[in-house]
Amino acid sequence: MRGNDDRGNRYGPEPRNIYFTVPNLISVLRIISIPFIAALIAGHRMIPALVVMGISAVSDGVDGIIARSFNQVSRVGQILDPVADRLLIFCSILALGLAGIIPWWMLVIVGLRDCLMAIEMLILAQHDYGPLPVHFVGKTGTALLMTSIVTLIVADMLVGVAGQVLRMISLAVFIWGIALYWFAGLLYAWQGTILLKRRG
Repeated sequence: MRGNDDRGNRYGPEPRNIYFTVPNLISVLRIISIPFIAALIAGHRMIPALVVMGISAVSDGVDGIIARSFNQVSRVGQILDPVADRLLIFCSILALGLAGIIPWWMLVIVGLRDCLMAIEMLILAQHDYGPLPVHFVGKTGTALLMTSIVTLIVADMLVGVAGQVLRMISLAVFIWGIALYWFAGLLYAWQGTILLKRRG
């Protein structure tokens, strides 16, 4: 895949066509944990949900360290990691909607963006391009969404004014996260279009 041909040289080991690695196993376990996190949130079992999410977040950092330190950077890992992040965000938002914590339109907007990005990834893969380099706008949007998801979970555990105030702040952060999430999506679409035009 040509999309990341120079990433290994500049930022770490060159990604290889290997599958059975410790980082990939960790990414698969993260994906497996997502339905459990969503079920816990939907059932208002927020403390266990936060614990599992915390373990997932730590593992997300650990698999990257292992991949770079032991030369286990793989092409499939470059796909599994962002897929795990997208699934965690979408399923958590779905669970928050089922729990009545956020309005459904937020789920629709985030889901639509992820669907469009999945289509772009498939189109690029057909032309032998790997995942696009992550833009800082996308990282910021994802961070805001994840932060708001966590704070909405905490707000659900609080009673009275404190819970209501934290929920309002969290929803505001969520909206900003959605805005940056979509802006990053438009940037990725533009980058993908340029790659395809160069090929054509």
